[in-house]
Amino acid sequence: ECSKSEGVRGKRRLLNNLSLVLLNLSPDCQTDCIQVLTAPEGSFWSPCYPRDYPKNQACRWTLQAPAGFIVQIAFLDFELEEALGCIYDRVVVSTGTSDVTFCGITANGLTLNSSGNIMEVSFSSDFSVQKRGFNISYRQVAVALRNQKVALPQNAAKVIQVSNQVSIPTLQQFTVCFEVARTTQKKGETIFLYTDPSGNTVSFGLSSSGNVMALTMDGQECALSAILSPASFTATMKLFCLSWSSLSGRLNLYVDNNIRVASCAATTGKTITGGGTFRLGDNSLSFDGTVYNFRMWNYAMSKTEFSTLTCDAIGNVIDWDNAFWNIPSGLAQTDSTLSCSKYTSAHNVFTRHPSWVPYIVIIAVPFLQLNQTFKNWTYNISSVSHVIVSLENCPAEESPFHYIWPETQPAVTQFLPCFPNKAQSASRTCNIYWQNFTSFWSLADVSNCTDIKSIEVSAENAAEVAATLADITHNELSTDEVSTVVTKLKEIVIVSKMNSSLASTVVNVFSNVMTSSDTALAASSEIVLKTVEELVQKIEFDGPSLSITSRNLALGISAFNSSSFNGTSFSAYIPPNSTDLQINFESQQDNPLAAVTLPATLLSNVSQAEAELISRINFMFFRKTNLFQDQKENGLSLNSYVVASSVGNQSIRNLQDPVRIEIAHQEYQPVPNPVCVFWNFTINNGSGGWSSEGCNVGQGSDSNRTVCLCNHLTNFGILMDISGAAAQIDAQNNKILTFITYIGCGVSAICSAVTLLTYIAFEKLRRDYPSKILMNLSTSLLFLNMVFLIDSWLASFNNTDLCISVAFFLHYFLLTSFTWMGLESVHMYIALVKVFNTYIRRYILKFCIVGWGLPAAIVVTVVAVDRNSYGKEDYGKDEHGQGSSQFCWVKNLVVFYVTCVGYFSVIFLMNVAMFIVVMIQICGRNGKRSNRTLREEMLRSLRSVVSLTFLLGMTWGFAFFAWGPVNLAFMYLFSIFNSLQGLFIFIFHCALKENVQKQWQRYLCCGRFRLADNSDWSKTATNNTKKVSSDNLAKSLSSCSFGSSAANWTSKAKATLNPFAKRSSNADLSLRN
Repeated sequence: ECSKSEGVRGKRRLLNNLSLVLLNLSPDCQTDCIQVLTAPEGSFWSPCYPRDYPKNQACRWTLQAPAGFIVQIAFLDFELEEALGCIYDRVVVSTGTSDVTFCGITANGLTLNSSGNIMEVSFSSDFSVQKRGFNISYRQVAVALRNQKVALPQNAAKVIQVSNQVSIPTLQQFTVCFEVARTTQKKGETIFLYTDPSGNTVSFGLSSSGNVMALTMDGQECALSAILSPASFTATMKLFCLSWSSLSGRLNLYVDNNIRVASCAATTGKTITGGGTFRLGDNSLSFDGTVYNFRMWNYAMSKTEFSTLTCDAIGNVIDWDNAFWNIPSGLAQTDSTLSCSKYTSAHNVFTRHPSWVPYIVIIAVPFLQLNQTFKNWTYNISSVSHVIVSLENCPAEESPFHYIWPETQPAVTQFLPCFPNKAQSASRTCNIYWQNFTSFWSLADVSNCTDIKSIEVSAENAAEVAATLADITHNELSTDEVSTVVTKLKEIVIVSKMNSSLASTVVNVFSNVMTSSDTALAASSEIVLKTVEELVQKIEFDGPSLSITSRNLALGISAFNSSSFNGTSFSAYIPPNSTDLQINFESQQDNPLAAVTLPATLLSNVSQAEAELISRINFMFFRKTNLFQDQKENGLSLNSYVVASSVGNQSIRNLQDPVRIEIAHQEYQPVPNPVCVFWNFTINNGSGGWSSEGCNVGQGSDSNRTVCLCNHLTNFGILMDISGAAAQIDAQNNKILTFITYIGCGVSAICSAVTLLTYIAFEKLRRDYPSKILMNLSTSLLFLNMVFLIDSWLASFNNTDLCISVAFFLHYFLLTSFTWMGLESVHMYIALVKVFNTYIRRYILKFCIVGWGLPAAIVVTVVAVDRNSYGKEDYGKDEHGQGSSQFCWVKNLVVFYVTCVGYFSVIFLMNVAMFIVVMIQICGRNGKRSNRTLREEMLRSLRSVVSLTFLLGMTWGFAFFAWGPVNLAFMYLFSIFNSLQGLFIFIFHCALKENVQKQWQRYLCCGRFRLADNSDWSKTATNNTKKVSSDNLAKSLSSCSFGSSAANWTSKAKATLNPFAKRSSNADLSLRN
């Protein structure tokens, strides 16, 4: 046996998976000086130290630490031949990022650290002048928290807490695991605590008072005496895991491979508020000892999960990693005995080798995780022969773009500055494939390089930033990511000198951004469009033209000479067997995606001086159109690509001859009805929108493409009217409709109030169910009209909470109005179809629960899900963005269509069916009368139809027909009849009712107009046995169902609780609408 090399000493722990490396043994005093040192600490020296080193030496020591460590060396003694530039004898230290050269005595007493986990020290000497040499100590220093424990601070000067970059979520259950060792025991001590965002309340913590351990959760203390005591914490590092669930209030403690359970009923249903501060210890009350591997999960682990939990399992809320903690200097302590510490070493390694071979075997120990230490371990090689495989280095290569990795030894991690943000680092490891011992590069870890917000864009690094953006935008981006990328692109365009290469990269980034969702692009679309316009103005080019194309965006620039300009054309197309866009400057392309033809009179309205300043004509083609998001397309949809053109920086308008734009349809239109539009940045409060001003559809349009003629230049597209015509409400009609609506709602509110007061004032009028239902409907319409009338005024205060409240009540009373109209038809169905043997207890109460409660449930749900579904919107704006008024209403289109349109559609269909049934009943009974003329019968039927129409809200159906060419006509009908619904209900169901008129005459009139108390009507008003004449069927159509005042269904029923009286053979039901 031979002992270990003289140049290696220090304690080592031996692991498995040993690789054999044979090194040359020199016959004189020289120690083999080409070595790989992996011990946690040790020293090495120059050959023959402390005697003079030999001549012609070439030594190299590779100091390799595990992942999470760096190497630190200290020069204990150093003396080499002195020379300018160290050209004779020298020591070169490669720290990973730089090479440092020493000679003479300059290195004496210096300490150096590696940038990664590898450091190389090389020594070379020439043929003359030798010195004493050097003695260097080394040690591995932990930089990963997994290799360190922390001593809890005993005063407020130092605080160990979770980093501000880590957000603690709201918790209803959790699991915490930590290892802890005690130094001394105190009367009161805290291991960890979590305070709420205010910092005043302890929401969660583990502490002791005397001999009692307690866990605090949401202000409730749970004694843990049954499962844990301060004596459980000893001087030996031990694992403790605690789990808790709000559902059961039960605590589980896992220690010594056993589960202990305690119940804490006071914590049942409790919640730990998120966003607070988590720290270890509590100043002077801190636990006196060390804590290691503290982790936290947002769920309660089971016994099985505890038993299989490993020391390197990552906590999904808090983990034992530097990224999660702020630890003051001096508190973290490296300890090789920690359960999850990463060390590689070997101690007292002896090997036997054949005596006739002058080689010694050195053990190379790869990294494995320790779980036990072997003492006095020996390893015998019984193989007859050995094959020594030389591991090749990973070759130098560039991957990804701009990251050039040098040739690297296996198992070594290289670090490079991020591109272009050099404040961060990218890493890449040279790995070994153990089946055939070949080396290969891992994927580069550039996760630290994607934070582009902190990058300062300058003219010098613009190309580098653009290249980085191109690398990170291949996948779909979120809203925030789109905003960040677009901001950086704008900065690049502003500060840089835009050559064709940089412009091509920027165009490709824009193309990548355009693949994101409409939602992600919405907030940044205006900036993108304006930045693209700036880009084409700044691109520098030589020659007559330049085209830059990408998958979704193409730019074309043509040199312009005002004196020789005679018109020109651009076209965008995709060649056969290709997916890439191309720009054609020369002639008209067959079947282009888009083409723009500029007339010879293009500059007829531009002065000579301005024309001479123009140097270029720009052409832009957008294959994806999600940058053009018009929130108010008025039934139109974009069915084409978008093309734009500009002449220098000049605004080209009111052209003598129009610009001809030909654009292909994205979808085939068998009966096209196109509208040529351009993107106007000034409308929709500056967010932009489509406008047709100055553009018309030209000849040559068909189902596949549209020709537009416009008298100006901008972004052009084709809107298709999916209803068959592009009807819009102009400013004048909009004002008229607004006037009608406000006047009608005012009148309707007054009439609804009169109707309601009439039925409240005269008790005899509200004895039956139909009258009570009518009162509820009138109440709902009254409040609906009142809230509507003050809505615009309240919106002008610019108070968000006030506007949401107004929209909430407007939505609520609209739904209650719909609901009571529906209940009218339900009541009619019961009266007509379920006439006999129908008894419903608390009939009106149940109707009220549905009529007022169901809408309340809907609007409360909307607010609970997203209160911003309500808010302020602009209505009545024309195509130029003028004439709008602010209104508080439902902003979310999904909420509007589901809770308003869908809700009303169901009620409307039900009311239509009931309307038909009632009219059949009326017409059938009227047909049996022989004492009226045909004209009288028709007038009575007409009155019934009109009465039911307004009562059941049939006029709201005009909204379904406000579509296409008849849009304006039905909008007028809708505004007139619906705003006056309260007026018509008052006329037909109050003013024209005979019993209402008599009540008015009796109590409101004087003199000869006053009705006497002993009149026939007053005597029979409560007579429940009077026959109902057939006249009453249509005549007394009122309130919301059937039953006359003379034959009251409910108020005077004596023999039965049935709310619907039985009909005799001679009596009919009278309709009371």
